[in-house]
Amino acid sequence: MPFRIFCRVLGLVLCSTALTVYFASHSVGTVVVTMLPCSLLLQLAYFASVLFLIWRSGCVSRAGQRAEHFGSCKEVVSEPDLDEVTNESADLLQRDQMLAISLLLP
Repeated sequence: MPFRIFCRVLGLVLCSTALTVYFASHSVGTVVVTMLPCSLLLQLAYFASVLFLIWRSGCVSRAGQRAEHFGSCKEVVSEPDLDEVTNESADLLQRDQMLAISLLLP
């Protein structure tokens, strides 16, 4: 919420509260005593909402950075199974034997 709108809403709430308290108590002193905590509470709520918005935008930007980081990571290759290793070893052994036989033949 822009500051200008906040000031208008704050003034409207404070005036309506002041009129309500005055018509209920018919005392200006009670109005002043009531308006101080009311105005402080409204300003505290505005400040808390600004802090919340800052915190939320920080979380969103950190989430975006994490997404970019994970998107740039390379895919992790899992280790081959024992069956795959033995099949590859058997294929290499058979190929070496055929090569050795072909070298022996004229």
